[in-house]
Amino acid sequence: MSTRTLARVCALPAATAAIALSLVAPASAHVGAIVSDASAGAFTVATFSVPHGCEESPTTRIEIQVPESVLSVTPTRNPYYDVESTITELDQPTTDAHGNEVTERTSSITYTATTPLPDGQRDTFELSFQVPDAEGEVLAFPTIQTCEKGRTDWTEVAAEGQDADELEHPAPSFEILPASGEGHHSSADEASDEPDAEGDSDGSAALGWAGLVAGLLGLAAGGLALARTRTTP
Repeated sequence: MSTRTLARVCALPAATAAIALSLVAPASAHVGAIVSDASAGAFTVATFSVPHGCEESPTTRIEIQVPESVLSVTPTRNPYYDVESTITELDQPTTDAHGNEVTERTSSITYTATTPLPDGQRDTFELSFQVPDAEGEVLAFPTIQTCEKGRTDWTEVAAEGQDADELEHPAPSFEILPASGEGHHSSADEASDEPDAEGDSDGSAALGWAGLVAGLLGLAAGGLALARTRTTP
């Protein structure tokens, strides 16, 4: 293995770590949401982060209101909360991504704490759903945080041309990106169809190290043979 190749192999973990760190969002005092895939039509998981209580009061309930353009939501279980889905009848039936007629939708998900979330600690709540096929649209999830004393409504949505940073209690939201490809598969589905880049990299690295070891063994064997030749009368 050449010095240049060895340097590239050693640099891969460091580069991967640097990219991962660059994607970490800074801490925020707001209830925020991070999605695994924001592409139009993709199946995604939105993670809602609740970083603190209401004026230092423990959080007892989180209600996440689902946008009308999202028909179905699957919540992830949280051991400290009871979860409840609110189902609402549609004014007009519609068709889902699988061609099935839909007459109702999930309008909200409510997490009620069995153990209140203390101030100074954070918790996360995950919702799985399909991103609407509406590139450029901002998808907002108004969230109501109820505490032992008081509550905070994270429900403000920026008007057109308004800076979202100006909002005091912004609703968790994200902008829908262009579709990632035909069929609008989730990133996990696409990953299963793609070659394992990490596996290929690991395989190349293993072959490189094997070649290096074989070369060293050959060099040692040659040196031993030369030594025997020189000592033979």
